[in-house]
Amino acid sequence: MAKKEHISETPATQFLRKHGIAFSEHPYAYEEHGGTAVSAQELGVDEHVVVKTLVMQDEAAKPLIVLMHGDCKVSTKNLARQIGCKSVAPCKPEVASRHSGYLVGGTSPFGTKKALPVYVEESILTLAKIYINGGRRGYLVGIDPSVITALLPVQKVHCALDD
Repeated sequence: MAKKEHISETPATQFLRKHGIAFSEHPYAYEEHGGTAVSAQELGVDEHVVVKTLVMQDEAAKPLIVLMHGDCKVSTKNLARQIGCKSVAPCKPEVASRHSGYLVGGTSPFGTKKALPVYVEESILTLAKIYINGGRRGYLVGIDPSVITALLPVQKVHCALDD
């Protein structure tokens, strides 16, 4: 694994570079169904600063992205209430991939195939640095959370449940 320094471009890293955003690259050994607990442990950071990108849909099957702390779950009831929907549910993996252009486990909110509304757990924006998927499984990028509000059409929400 001597070639770890070079990571090939993803739509997410292309998007960040195009906008002049500085980010650090953090490859790790991806583990199927390992989630943010594995990536946080591999990177040696608190799981709370690892942000998961979840593709969900409302009752009309309109897709949306939710950014959530790695150590929290999304209260779909609270989220639906806050965004004016009857219900919100996670997309099936193949549907999520179709909307985002990424494989589940490698979904980034940056450089998605379709422009999707993005809802961010507000407390994420108060962190000094976050680690978010860089567009492939086993690859996170470290960024300032203000990048999210600067580059994406975000709405702040409060829908975290402790995991």
